[in-house]
This record gives sequence, structure tokens and C-alpha cells, in this order.
Amino acid sequence: MPSYVYEAIDDAGSSVTGEVEAGSEMAAAEQVRRMGYTPVRMRPARRSFFAGLLQYEKPVSLGDLGLFTRQLASMLNAGIPLIRALHALGEQSANPTLKKVVTRTADAVEGGAGLSEAMSAHPDVFSDMYADMIQAGEVGGNLVEVLHRLAEQIDKDKTLRDNIRSATIYPVAVVSFAVLILLGMMFFIVPVFVDMFPEGVALPLPTQIIINFSDSLRTAWYLYLVAVAGLALALRTYLRSERGTKWWDRARFQMPVLGSLFQKIVLARFCRTLATLLGGGIPILEALETAGPTSGSIQMEESVDAASERVKHGESLTEPLQENPLFPPMVTMMVAIGEETGELPGLLNRVAEFYEMEVDSITRGLTSLLEPVLIIVVGGMVAVMVIALYLPLFTVITQIG
Repeated sequence: MPSYVYEAIDDAGSSVTGEVEAGSEMAAAEQVRRMGYTPVRMRPARRSFFAGLLQYEKPVSLGDLGLFTRQLASMLNAGIPLIRALHALGEQSANPTLKKVVTRTADAVEGGAGLSEAMSAHPDVFSDMYADMIQAGEVGGNLVEVLHRLAEQIDKDKTLRDNIRSATIYPVAVVSFAVLILLGMMFFIVPVFVDMFPEGVALPLPTQIIINFSDSLRTAWYLYLVAVAGLALALRTYLRSERGTKWWDRARFQMPVLGSLFQKIVLARFCRTLATLLGGGIPILEALETAGPTSGSIQMEESVDAASERVKHGESLTEPLQENPLFPPMVTMMVAIGEETGELPGLLNRVAEFYEMEVDSITRGLTSLLEPVLIIVVGGMVAVMVIALYLPLFTVITQIG
């Protein structure tokens, strides 16, 4: 999060200076006002390039955030004052980033800010959904219940991410191992075979290709390194751009097998988040505004925004969702029943649980399916190289015979 250096005046008229972290200059000025000062000047803090490299903050994982949320709910339910509970949780947090953020949140609350306002100053840790839910709990007087809902939501998100990560670990490990085998053969094994080939023997085309690639890799490895790094950087830059992000968002939904998996992941996140927000007392329009971006898909966000606009004009939520192919009939049917019966949060939770189970089943099936395929690919790659390297020797033996 960026830092801002401020110049301000306190109640006695004295000039004070300091530094605060905030998402924007306006947020930094508001944070200074909550400290009891009148901001006069605000500018971004300047740091050298090397200082920026050395300044590394450990990210706050979903597990850390879920544990903090559940502990805060338990402490408030036990009658411990909010400020005291925040200070205690900040001191005992094992994550240094979360410890700093919780301590600053406690200081802001102690200075007169609301809990949701203090948390919204740290969007890297507390998302918009988190801050909105906390605000709803403060207004409705059911903060402990809202914290329990948030903890459950975070646990579900963590389980979903763990399932996806477990499905990708094996393919990544096998592909990495295959690349290492390929590089080892090119650097160490191919040169040994080249010395064994008699001079003047015509080499088969596959053998000549492997030898040429090995020679270029050993003599100009730095060029390959620069090319791979440049390609990775260009791809990363494109995918982070607005155009690249939209392209990838469309492309992943059109993949043969993985497209269905991505759709179910996005639907599970959207339904779970919307159910949590509605169950916490957030109005439907505000809940849709928050649930769209948290789904992790630009298509879903745009679809939800379009649906929200129609809801503003008096239509039900079911109608725009039925016209959108991104939402399966089961989702629209459950939304329609939920709107008719007033049980929309509960039915959305059921839809989210269904898709989370589907994601778990698909990821396990993909792992079992990819295992033999990857073994065949790696074995075939090694077999092709070995056959290509032995072909000249077979030719020489045949000629001698």
C-alpha cells in the first residue's frame, strides 16, 4: 500500500508531520483527520529503488484472515471491548503484515473512527465485501453474527482455492521435471553421443536437429534465457492490461474441459458472496455491486452490473439472469424461488455448496486423468530423443555387418 507524508496542524495550532499508509491521497487525508489533525499538505512518500526492493511485506492469507475474524467474533461475544480485542489480536498475530494492519485499525478506532471505516483503509487485507459486511453489522447491531458469517465465507473460499491448487500441483511438478530432464540430456548426454559418432557418417534428420539444438543451447544459453524471460514478461504485461485481462477471461471459459470448471468456480464465488452479503443485511443493489467483482471474472462482473441496472428500474433479479448464458437454469430457478419465498440467501448458499462440490469432484477427476497422460508425454519425449541419438549407431552397425 502506498505511503503519504503529511503536514498538519493539531488543536493547539502547532505544526506536525508524519507518514501514513492509505489507498489514495484522499484516504490518507481522512486518516489524518481521524487522528485529530487538520491536514495542510499531503504528498507521496519517496523511496529509493533499492529500498523498494528490500521492503517486502508478507501477504495475509485467507487462513490468517479467517482465524483473525473468528477470534474477533469470539472475543466480542465474550464481552471484551472492541479496541482491547483488536490490540490483543494484533499483538498475538503471527503474520507481521496482519499484525501491523490490525494494530493500525485499533489505533484508528481508538481515535474515533468506525471499525468498517478503519478496515477500509487497508483494502489489501480487508476487501470491499469485508468492509461492507462490517458496516452492516455496525448499523444493525449484530457485529458478532456478521463476523461469524465472514469467517464461514473465508473458510469456504480457502477450501475452494485449496482444491484448485491441489489439482495444479501435480501437472506443474511433472512438467518441471520433464523440462529438467530435457535440459540435462541436452547439456550432458547429447555431447557424449556426438563423440561416439564416426566422422563422415550421414546423420538422420532427427539426430541432426537434436545435435544442433544442443550445441546452440550450450553455446548461447543466455540468449534462450533472455528470450524466455522476455516472452514471459510480455505475456504477463499483456494479461495484466485491460485488453489482455478481458481476452483471458473469455478464453478460459471456452476451454474444452477446464471451461466448465472455471464457470463453476466463478458461480460458486458469486453465489456464496451474494448470500453472505444479503444474509448480513446489505441491500440487494449494494450486494450485487460487491459480489460481481469478487467473483473473479470480468464477464460475471459485467453481467451482474447489467442485472443491477435492471433491478434499479423495478425488474426482478431473475429476469436478467435468465437471459444471460453465463447463469445455468439451476441458478436462475433457485434465484426465482428465493425471491418468491424471501429465502434468497439460503438458496444461494445451497447453489454455492453444490458448485463447490462439483469443483472438488472435477479437480480430483482431472488429477487422475492427467496423471497417465503426463507420464505418457514425458516417456514419449525421452523415447524420441533416445531413438534419435541411437539411429546413427544402428546405421554404423548395419554397415559393418
